[in-house]
Amino acid sequence: MLIQKDSKIGEVVAENFHAAKVFESHGLDFCCGGKRTIEDACRTKGVDTNSLLAELKKLNANNPSSTHFDKWEADFLTDYIINNHHAYVNNAVSTIEHHLQKVVSAHGARHPEVCSIESIFTELKNELLEHMAKEERMLFPYIKKLSFAMKNSIEMPAAPFGSVDNPIKVMESEHDNAGLLLKKMNALSDGYIPPQDACATFRVLYGELREFEEDLHMHIHLENNVLFPKAKTMEEKLNKIYTTL
Repeated sequence: MLIQKDSKIGEVVAENFHAAKVFESHGLDFCCGGKRTIEDACRTKGVDTNSLLAELKKLNANNPSSTHFDKWEADFLTDYIINNHHAYVNNAVSTIEHHLQKVVSAHGARHPEVCSIESIFTELKNELLEHMAKEERMLFPYIKKLSFAMKNSIEMPAAPFGSVDNPIKVMESEHDNAGLLLKKMNALSDGYIPPQDACATFRVLYGELREFEEDLHMHIHLENNVLFPKAKTMEEKLNKIYTTL
């Protein structure tokens, strides 16, 4: 992929996931904001576009065998997201909540920001668990059926929600809200930098929250910028084939 100023951020990361670190280092959103061009995103954040492009080109040269998520088939990608990102969220939230409770109890009076972070994380957790359940119960099974129909040249049965674009719009809206909650926690914690008087649990907590944010960014990116476009394309192709017969 030739990376240029008008390249979309999400497409660049889909081609080479290492690019996510470059964008994050400059505060550029590659998941919910993945449909923006590099030039537009850089202008908004005050980042030098040419310098960023140079970093990306150097990255591609140093990582020639990077994972190309956009080359994966949709059914495999849904399983990957469930087994890696959904499983990570399900496993991580209870540990983070436990550490948040301990830190709030010990440090909340001196560091009220951690109390706010606890409230935001609880909201994020509840939304994510419901969101992932909807994906695993309705959207992802339909995407796998689309993939099966494409591979076997068969007509797709009508979905209960109409076009796949309908649940995708809902999922993307929920992704946007999750992104906003992440930004709030990041800002409150100064980028997850623990205060000078932080105990070991406080420092572990901020490390866990940073990891949680990084995972969720990639999680959302894979859905918004890779899986969902594949699903729309498959549905459109199947509709064209079987409405003209």
